Amino acid sequence: MNVEWEMTFRLLLSCILAGIIGYEREAHRKSAGLRTHILVSIGSCLIMILSIKIYESVQGFTNADPSRLAAQVVSGIGFLGAGSIIKDGPTVKGLTTAASLWVVSGVGLAVGSGYYMGALMTTFLVFLTLTILSRLENKEYQFLASLFITTTDTPGQIGNIGLLLGIHGISICDIKIEEQKDLLALIVKMRMPKGVNINEVTTGLLDVKGITSVKLDY
Repeated sequence: MNVEWEMTFRLLLSCILAGIIGYEREAHRKSAGLRTHILVSIGSCLIMILSIKIYESVQGFTNADPSRLAAQVVSGIGFLGAGSIIKDGPTVKGLTTAASLWVVSGVGLAVGSGYYMGALMTTFLVFLTLTILSRLENKEYQFLASLFITTTDTPGQIGNIGLLLGIHGISICDIKIEEQKDLLALIVKMRMPKGVNINEVTTGLLDVKGITSVKLDY
């Protein structure tokens, strides 16, 4: 296989492997999905190829280290990963997606350097981790429930509701807002941990200034 076809194969393989992981993130509607993972992996792969080719072109003339350029990918990907991490009240979201971006950059570097088996095994293990373990984690939650909340239209009210739900470990899946004169009708779809005291949650919501009614529907 000549140099051009070898480089093309590596770039395509890095795209496919990253696409597998990115698809799983996209299916769960994460901030960094299919396109982001593919771009990270292809970019990492290209940088690794460049590192090797540059080293080969100057080998014997200098003591240049081909890994130094690739090492910057590992540190630089931290900035991209940080962008997918969101602090929502007492909880932090996006850590798994940030970690998958970091791993994908490693997959790209592995493919770029020709370590195909390592890249394939890493992709398989990461995909297995994201799919199987997420199902095990979801078993800690009950079925989806919906909260119907009527509240005054005041700044920061949705944030107050989210903060209170987060304190009880409740995960918000979706929020729909309907305007009713001076009031807002909120439909909050959520997942509740086992053992949560729903009466305590509804009482806490009714204590929030501006909320006039709270109704729970399983």
